[in-house]
Amino acid sequence: MRARSLLGATILLTGSVVVLSGTPAQAASLATGARSLESVSHPGRYIRHQDSLGRLDPVTASSTAQVKLDATFTVVNGLASPSCYSFQAKNGQFLRHRDWRLRLDTNTGDPTFRGDATFCAVDGSVAGSVSLTSYNYPARRIRHRDFTLWLDTYQDTAAFRADSSFRLTTAWAPRTSKNPVLPGLFADPHIASFNGRYYLYPTTDGYAGWSGTYYKAFSSTDLVNWTDHGVILDHGPDVSWADNSAWAPAVATRNGRYYLYFSGGLASGNTAKQLGVAVADSPTGPFRDALGRPLVRSDQFSGGQAIDPMVFVDGDGQAYLYWGQGVARAVRLNADMVSFDPAQVRTITPPGYNEAPFVFKRNGTYYLMWSQNDTRSENYQVAYATGTSPLGPWTNRGVVLQKRLDLGIKGTGHHSVVQAPGTDTWYVAYHRFAVPAGDGTNRETAIDRMEFNADGTIRPVVPSL
Repeated sequence: MRARSLLGATILLTGSVVVLSGTPAQAASLATGARSLESVSHPGRYIRHQDSLGRLDPVTASSTAQVKLDATFTVVNGLASPSCYSFQAKNGQFLRHRDWRLRLDTNTGDPTFRGDATFCAVDGSVAGSVSLTSYNYPARRIRHRDFTLWLDTYQDTAAFRADSSFRLTTAWAPRTSKNPVLPGLFADPHIASFNGRYYLYPTTDGYAGWSGTYYKAFSSTDLVNWTDHGVILDHGPDVSWADNSAWAPAVATRNGRYYLYFSGGLASGNTAKQLGVAVADSPTGPFRDALGRPLVRSDQFSGGQAIDPMVFVDGDGQAYLYWGQGVARAVRLNADMVSFDPAQVRTITPPGYNEAPFVFKRNGTYYLMWSQNDTRSENYQVAYATGTSPLGPWTNRGVVLQKRLDLGIKGTGHHSVVQAPGTDTWYVAYHRFAVPAGDGTNRETAIDRMEFNADGTIRPVVPSL
């Protein structure tokens, strides 16, 4: 995990405000989710945006719905660093600085934007408050000047400390929808159930060219409230053969250990993607590269791209690895879960296949699911087939998850499926364009019910807000 040098005690959310823990110091941590930010020096005034510019304005119970929306931000995973934070407005844009002025802009995903829209939390001037330092200009903090917001060089004065301190309060416009289930930009979610708890392993999104470097794990008991377990694998320090393109993780367990399968590439030189596998003793890691080399090399098989791994473990304990963009491949894994016989690899590409294979079993029937079209297209969607074995043959059953334009939901794909333990209740996790301002690199994770007809076919999934 890449961490910034911030010393001191933590700040924890209790109810609707942050409170100090331990001795007064610098470093602070924030819980993610919808919040409003109230000025310490001018109680009753909150950070809001007006015509895209950051301001400090009064907000009360009698304020208009629009003012309350403009004063509500979602605290999310830092676009430039998982140890810091970004602030996403209800319109999907992010608070960032440009020429030291705070404003809202759409995430372009390039390093400059991500840095300008990332802030690290430090102790504020009074208990229960925080100051927000710039990720790429750590000597500067968000402060208000005549009720406008600027990024100013820190001054060791009582006035500056108060003007750059804010209390995180209950959001003026609280969330009313169930999706997305994770605050911020995450895609390609792999959902699993281990030991009575659900886990999500997504791609960290919001990067131009999908150039993110690390994976996080989230867990839940109810598929609604998710705990962020932090970075579980970072290509930079943890993987010798890849330094970016941390895509589409999948986790399987066997013999008390957990195996993370992932895609990786290099920022320079040979940019072809390869598959790796990492191992841990816990579903939340930390994971270590099991081989010190790719599990599947980019040049090992002809055709297609080596991305989007998925592992299905059948009832007899046999594990199968699936992967590929353009061409879908499958093979039995050896008992060690980190090797296979290349001569046994099969091509199982169904009609319309692009990427993201996923296999599960229900009532003796095997289901192969995949994504069609390009992830940058609003027509990205999920189709499936059924078969009598983990390797087919497969009978095509058609599209089962697609966009819903009446709600502004686009690009629904790269999914995974989980069964509620001990039941015949099933859920599908997938990504979509972030609503309302997303695209193919600004995506968010959603979960909906997946139901079956009496003949075992899957009913069309209804994507929801």
